[in-house]
Amino acid sequence: MAGIVRVDLGARAYEIRIGRGLLPEVGTWCRKAGLGASALVVTDANVARHHLAPVAESLAAASIRATAATIPPGESSKDLQHLAGLYVHAVEAGLDRASFVVALGGGVVGDLAGFLAATYLRGIRLAQVPTSLLAMVDSSVGGKTGIDLPQGKNLVGAFHQPSAVIADTDTLRTLPPREYRAGLAEVVKYGVIADADFFARLEREADAVAAGEAAVLEAVVERCCRLKAEIVAADEREGGRRAILNYGHTLAHAIEHAAGYGEWRHGEAVAAGMVFAARLSTAEAGLPEADADRLVALLRRLGLPVVPPDVPWEAVRRAMAVDKKAVGRVPRFVLAGAIGRARPGVEVPEGRLREVWDVCRQ
Repeated sequence: MAGIVRVDLGARAYEIRIGRGLLPEVGTWCRKAGLGASALVVTDANVARHHLAPVAESLAAASIRATAATIPPGESSKDLQHLAGLYVHAVEAGLDRASFVVALGGGVVGDLAGFLAATYLRGIRLAQVPTSLLAMVDSSVGGKTGIDLPQGKNLVGAFHQPSAVIADTDTLRTLPPREYRAGLAEVVKYGVIADADFFARLEREADAVAAGEAAVLEAVVERCCRLKAEIVAADEREGGRRAILNYGHTLAHAIEHAAGYGEWRHGEAVAAGMVFAARLSTAEAGLPEADADRLVALLRRLGLPVVPPDVPWEAVRRAMAVDKKAVGRVPRFVLAGAIGRARPGVEVPEGRLREVWDVCRQ
């Protein structure tokens, strides 16, 4: 039985279905969501090998004419060149304004396919079918879409809510261990920013979570989606509270850029970024040092890095300056006053940034 989480956005409201064995039902759920009779399925080569066939069969069984477009796996595909190729696929597939896009894959596929849907014919509908943990708990929900530029991550994008999200947790069995662990960083994030009880549960069940035990994992994904749905419903366009979802991401995006995309997985960079933000929070926002230490200990138990890579601070700081959350090239941070409580948009003194970077690198 699938868990259902509703994202309440008025006329743009939609449901997230979470459970095991949902891929063969994608076509049925797309029909129930009122999506059209033709679709472009965007996926990557790794995901296609494991999961494209059941999704294509389910769409055909629901009388939805679908064409697949496959991109290379990895962050390097989230760029203008691959977006242009998808526009060509959409035209050649005969997509019109009654058609929709299916994003079948992880965060890269979801962001890229979502931006395609947001901009093709000035916007067509979208179904998110996440196959990575990171995508299930974060990027498939909330309507953020986008691509990278050489100068930085996610600098071009749009808000475009999906019409349906179908998260089949069985797909997580095919993830390489490193990809699975990287997704756990976004799971931990929710505990830090919004739910102290959930954080404590992750501490208690860290071994089961790290092992990917099916029942535990399904419950964890549902809780994360419910927290994100509540935050997005209250602040769809990130004008206020939604920005807490960026906890750890200011440094994370800078790490990815400075180290070279692909060297560190997004979730790995988020883990190190959360530790950085926790140490900043101890210095600037009153976070007890014991809480920062709890975060470090949990991330280590889950197999995530807590020390940033060996890259020059100057390169990291330059990348922070062009982060989309920066104002006047001055980065803004989400800081936590306690586990479960965070506030966004905090400017931190320049000297403190370098000081905490040096501490985190030790």
